[in-house]
Amino acid sequence: MSKEKQFVTEITPQGEDFSRWYIDVIKKAELMDYSPVRGCIVFRPEGFALWENIQSDLDRRFKETGHRNAYFPLFIPESFFQKEKEHVEGFNPELPWVTEAGGEKLEERLAIRPTSETIIGHMYSKWIQSYRDLPVLINQWANVVRWEKRTLPFLRTSEFLWQEGHTAHETEEEARQETMQMLNTYKEFAEDVLAIPVIVGQKTPSERFAGAVDTYSIEAMMKDGRAVQAGTSHYLGDKFAIAFDIKYLDRNNTLQYCHTTSWGVSTRLIGALIMVHGDDRGLALPPKIAPTQVVMIPIGPPKTREQVVGRVDELFAQLKKAGVRVKVDDRSDVSPGWKFNEYEMRGVPIRLELGPRDMENGQAVLVSRISGEKRIIKQDNLLEEVQRMLDEIHADMYNRALQFRSEHFYSVETLDEMKALLEEKRGFSLAGWCGSDACEKQVKEETGATSRNIPFEPAEKKTKCLCCGEEAQHTVVFARAY
Repeated sequence: MSKEKQFVTEITPQGEDFSRWYIDVIKKAELMDYSPVRGCIVFRPEGFALWENIQSDLDRRFKETGHRNAYFPLFIPESFFQKEKEHVEGFNPELPWVTEAGGEKLEERLAIRPTSETIIGHMYSKWIQSYRDLPVLINQWANVVRWEKRTLPFLRTSEFLWQEGHTAHETEEEARQETMQMLNTYKEFAEDVLAIPVIVGQKTPSERFAGAVDTYSIEAMMKDGRAVQAGTSHYLGDKFAIAFDIKYLDRNNTLQYCHTTSWGVSTRLIGALIMVHGDDRGLALPPKIAPTQVVMIPIGPPKTREQVVGRVDELFAQLKKAGVRVKVDDRSDVSPGWKFNEYEMRGVPIRLELGPRDMENGQAVLVSRISGEKRIIKQDNLLEEVQRMLDEIHADMYNRALQFRSEHFYSVETLDEMKALLEEKRGFSLAGWCGSDACEKQVKEETGATSRNIPFEPAEKKTKCLCCGEEAQHTVVFARAY
């Protein structure tokens, strides 16, 4: 028992040290391990399964909106980055370079992909000739490298996995519609699948993507009050089209530059869902992306074991056939209590218990990871009851996260007020901003908080800048962020 107790209590409480809690949980739940390369992680099967489920759902959404998948090279010639000045300046500090291969020095350095606007722009200039070739709607699932100085598993690593959409259009209007469509796709995914409420809005000029005309984001609040940028969508205008000569003959037989977009989410979504939903017992995984949605645990004395396990296997087959991601843990050398704690720590949404008395009564017990509710159900209604509880768990997780955000979202009028709040509490601040870089910089220097975005639907509209007191041009969400 001492070994069992140790296993389920080796997690630092969130209130004691949130960062330590996070590392304890992802290591204990076997989501990842550290690689020998600084800032890089190994995705273990449980962690990669989360990414596969995220990828599967998003990929379906992309294809439903007409996008197709392609793949572009990992290595990008240095000259490509020189073609768009803002872009190279934005990424240069993070770029790793290949300078030698096969024992010989390369004639031109190759960047290891930090993002693919340049290489894709080069290819689009070859593929697009006429308005009949437009729109081009391509997505890429890939890995990228950004040599981060400070790293944190899933949330900020030197190499990470993501998708990046890149589209080309005839008009600004079409490109802007695409930008907003994909931003809304991210919002729906975050809320409907990950159970994470997000704030949707436009980035300030200093925070927008390097080379973009406009950048939009969804922002999520973690349980330590910090923000995670959970997805971005960029309207690139004709900047990259001009840089890479992406032109087409329009309907009047006149050469025009395309309007392009890019948009992406990454494996930082895994870090976000852990920090939004996890608790002192460990992970709490949203049912729609949980690798295991139901774990079935037979209980009772050894003399009834064979009969109980046999019935568990029958019920397992029913659920699996219906598409439920289900697992049976019939280990005889581990106590049921140990198993209960282990699967709570791993965040499995539902635990199903079946013992000899349940067999006699034709029933089973379902236990919710989120509420802890124990529900006795008829075996004949198992699938219906499991699906109902999974839906309830998703709604409960979303509402709890929304309530937490509401309780830690503050309206402030001055910088001093924001500083006082951040010293005493955790969370986001809604404030007015005059639009000047100087005031935005002052907020960051004095509080460590950055502008997250200019929300489309703020709870209230601010009239004065929190720094200079002049008329506010925007109402902005500020927060410390990962």
